[in-house]
Amino acid sequence: MATYSKQILSGSTQGKAIKVAATASTGTTIHATGTSSSIIDEVWLYAYNSDTAARLLTIQFGGTTAVDNDIKVTIPPQSGLTLVVPGLILTGTGAAANTVYAYAATTNVITITGYVNRIS
Repeated sequence: MATYSKQILSGSTQGKAIKVAATASTGTTIHATGTSSSIIDEVWLYAYNSDTAARLLTIQFGGTTAVDNDIKVTIPPQSGLTLVVPGLILTGTGAAANTVYAYAATTNVITITGYVNRIS
């Protein structure tokens, strides 16, 4: 039987929002899986834009190769949390972690919150 546990994003400090400081790849680290290829991380990410204009956010899911790993979402201004990664799964390679990064069109106006359901 699988075991589920809710985890804080590895790029977060004590579960707090992660400020997206990067404006180009490689982005700000949001989460890194463990190295195991048999432990699944189900990733849920939400973005908030504190600016007065909509901003483009790029999530690099599992790597930094454009367009293979890119998820691009325009985040509306000051309108609460926007779901940007709806429970997509990611594992390690068996020897290394896979990482989720983020960068935005403008620095320090978008924050990322969320969690990981770790399935082992």
